[in-house]
Amino acid sequence: MKGELVFGCGAFDAVPLASGELGEKEQAFYEERMGKWLELFEFGTLPFYWGRFEPERGKPKTDELMKAARYLGKKGVKVKGHPLCWHTSTAQWLMELSDEDILGAQLDRIRREVTDFKGVIDMWDVINEVVIMPVFDKYDNGVTRICKMLGRVKLVKKVFEAAREANPGATLLINDFIVSDQYQILIDGCLNAGVEIDVIGIQSHQHQGYWGLEKLGEVLDRFAVFGKPIHFTENTLVSGELVPGWIKDLNDWKVEEWASTEEGEERQARELVEMVKVLKEHPLVEAFTIWDHTDGKWLGAPSGVLRKDNSEKPAHQALKRIIYDK
Repeated sequence: MKGELVFGCGAFDAVPLASGELGEKEQAFYEERMGKWLELFEFGTLPFYWGRFEPERGKPKTDELMKAARYLGKKGVKVKGHPLCWHTSTAQWLMELSDEDILGAQLDRIRREVTDFKGVIDMWDVINEVVIMPVFDKYDNGVTRICKMLGRVKLVKKVFEAAREANPGATLLINDFIVSDQYQILIDGCLNAGVEIDVIGIQSHQHQGYWGLEKLGEVLDRFAVFGKPIHFTENTLVSGELVPGWIKDLNDWKVEEWASTEEGEERQARELVEMVKVLKEHPLVEAFTIWDHTDGKWLGAPSGVLRKDNSEKPAHQALKRIIYDK
């Protein structure tokens, strides 16, 4: 990535848009949305969640994702794949295998995707949310099993080596939502073990309220010690009701309708501007990715810069002013 802050966003809508399977009205709606996406962003993240990408073993949706990646590339967008290894949304068929065979399938999967998309996608979130991976207990899954078997650092090393082998020139990220010293210790252990981490990914899902300048500064100081580029990989600021503090896992917050409000939209824009200004000034922060382009996506949250009908929220207009230095 270039030296100045690059603005990105989840580009999941490119998948149906590039499929050629939408009706005329739906195609026009998605094209309008993508036009507004391209006004702001030059960096897009595409979904490679294993359970969705290869729900049946040996039948990956490579063509579907390749169409989306090429579509974005023709628009001048740099594309990142997310993620190659994650315990959530992983393939259910792994549960039929032994732990050793799960590990083999995981490494083969990484080599296949990184090889197939080389030259189209040369940036990957190699492993996602490793801090909680071996202690994840909401449901049994193959990736947690192999993380327990190997330990965090050994698994990180193996998956990074597989990705590097497949594309030596790729930019490879580790990514996590836990931004405490637990993540710092994990990264330190990985680097000491010889893991070639190119970029440190930081998730900043702020459904329970804006971090504020103090916490943002603490997080930046914590990970700047490694001297590596930092990407804010998944950022959300909601423009509606905040998730109560007693909720430990954001996935546990269930509401029928999570509405955006006028007051919330003004708050969202104000917080986004303050956060971005800090990140633009930091010498190690290279990219800032807004996770939801439109409301109602992840967890149904009003965390987009567009409303569901594609109308622009104040956050969209504010971000445009920042990007174009107005």
